[in-house]
Amino acid sequence: MDDRFAHLRYVAVDGPIGVGKTTFCRILADRIGGHLVLEEADKNPFLKDFYHDRRRYALQTQFFFLLSRYAQQKELIEYDLFKKKIVADYTFEKDFLFAQSNLTEDELSLYKQVAELLKKNLPKPDLVVFLTASVEVLTARIKKRNITYERNFDAEYLTSVVEAYNHYFFHYNRTPLLVIKTDRLDFVENSTHLDEIFTQIAEMRQGTRYFTRGDEMLGL
Repeated sequence: MDDRFAHLRYVAVDGPIGVGKTTFCRILADRIGGHLVLEEADKNPFLKDFYHDRRRYALQTQFFFLLSRYAQQKELIEYDLFKKKIVADYTFEKDFLFAQSNLTEDELSLYKQVAELLKKNLPKPDLVVFLTASVEVLTARIKKRNITYERNFDAEYLTSVVEAYNHYFFHYNRTPLLVIKTDRLDFVENSTHLDEIFTQIAEMRQGTRYFTRGDEMLGL
C-alpha cells in the first residue's frame, strides 16, 4: 500500500463511455489497497434494447441504473471506510448526465425528483477523478473493446454525452476534483504515465487540478 494516499478513503472515478474508467479503477484500487466498487451495467436488462432504440427504452434504462447505483452507495454507508479504502468507477451524479441526453423534458423532471430524494445522506468522495478524451479517441476505444450491445453506438450520442460531462465537471465544486485528459496517456502499458497520474492523485487535497501531457489542450 502506498502511504501517499493515506488521506484518501473514498475515490470516485468518472468519465464518458470508452475512456477507461473500470480499467483505471482496478489499477488504482490495487495500488492503494482499496475495495473496488463497479457499476453493474451488464445487469441492466434494458441496456441492449436501449442501444437499438434509445427513445423507447431510455426511461427504463435510466431508472434501473439510478436504483442500482443508489443500492451500491447505500452499502458504502455501512462499509467501514476506516478499515479499507473505496475506489468506485462512477459518481452518483453520473446517471443524471446520461438522463439529460436520453430523456424527454417530462421524463427528466420525474427522474430528477426521484434522484434528489435518493441522494440525500449518500457518502461523498474524498476525491473525484474525471477521465476525459476526444470523441474520436473514445470511438476508437469503444470499437476496440467490441462489446456486442455497443456496436450500434453513434457519434452524435457519444458527442452529447461528452458535452454533458464536460459541462458538469467544468462547474463542479462538490469535492476535490482531478481532471485527466487521456488522449495521449496509456496507464495500462506505460508505467511512466501511470506514475505521473498517481503523483497527481497523491498531491490532491482541495480545489480542481487539470492534468494533461505535451501540448494538448483540455477542451473543457
